Amino acid sequence: MANLGQVAIDMDGVGHSGELTVLLEDVVSRVRKAAPGIYDEAVEKAKASGKPVPRKGEFEHFGIAVFTRSGDVASAGNAGVGFPIQSISKVFALEVALEAMGEKLWKRVGRDPSGDPFNSIIDLERAKGIPRNPFINAGALVVCDVLAGIGGRSGPDRHVVDLVKRMLDGEPPTLDHDVMESDRSGGDLNRSLMFMARHHGNLKHAVEKVMDAYIHQCAITLDCQGLAKAGRFLMLDDPDDEDGVKIAAARRARRILSIMMLCGQYDGSGDFAYRVGLPAKSGVGGGILAIAPHTASIAVWSPALDPMGNSWLGTLGLELLTSKTDWSVFGKSRRLPRDNISNER
Repeated sequence: MANLGQVAIDMDGVGHSGELTVLLEDVVSRVRKAAPGIYDEAVEKAKASGKPVPRKGEFEHFGIAVFTRSGDVASAGNAGVGFPIQSISKVFALEVALEAMGEKLWKRVGRDPSGDPFNSIIDLERAKGIPRNPFINAGALVVCDVLAGIGGRSGPDRHVVDLVKRMLDGEPPTLDHDVMESDRSGGDLNRSLMFMARHHGNLKHAVEKVMDAYIHQCAITLDCQGLAKAGRFLMLDDPDDEDGVKIAAARRARRILSIMMLCGQYDGSGDFAYRVGLPAKSGVGGGILAIAPHTASIAVWSPALDPMGNSWLGTLGLELLTSKTDWSVFGKSRRLPRDNISNER
């Protein structure tokens, strides 16, 4: 693993986006330096498991962007490259569903890691139609079933798109039509999950109506700058603001962040928590949205995925960033000197 450098930068001292940009450019440089070694590791793991060898070109792209509490935006690397956010959209869908249903939502979906593949129908049958959490596919589809029942002008397949649009100050996100077509023509397993949920009384709307909502949210396309800005609702919380709506939103964000911490990287969530220390959600498009509560919304992108389905370089980039900023939900590192920083993965 690349040397993480000294944990020496307190973000209270990063006063503007220029300083933050310098920090991010250093992260990009370190990630690119480490990329050939990570590619070799990925090849070894692929051969050992009998899976196709990854394409080397996928390890040549990495972007990162940070949207801070003060409204500054900084980015580096391939931060302007758009990508379908895929499963990261489940975070936004959960926000819409929680706002609409409140705690009643948890009668239909759990809050625990699954320990099974993200698309396991066996786990859903074992739990009698109640998905383990809202980030595995079965849970996301049940959440979309909730969205399909919400009224308003958005329509059942546009609630998440409209939330992202509001977070982008009215700029509508584009949709990846290749992703939409692929999910429509090849979503047999997701449909099977919905039939199983319906068999147990946990799907209220037509399968294709729910599928359409899911397809639309997965196809949302953003770059790192847009994703970091869209995720800002999860980190903004003013303890001195007594507005009831904002307090309710902050409480929802805390709930969502807890599930991101436990389940956001599927079976890689524990290792990610150890290395990065922030709640995050990944997507097979290569993106990761991470949140430093009360401080920053962070987005990274690199298309090469590890065996758990999370971005190889994206995870490393976040690890490097948090080592420099000392952002962590587990407390401060107390400014350990360079020689005390572990290089173990």
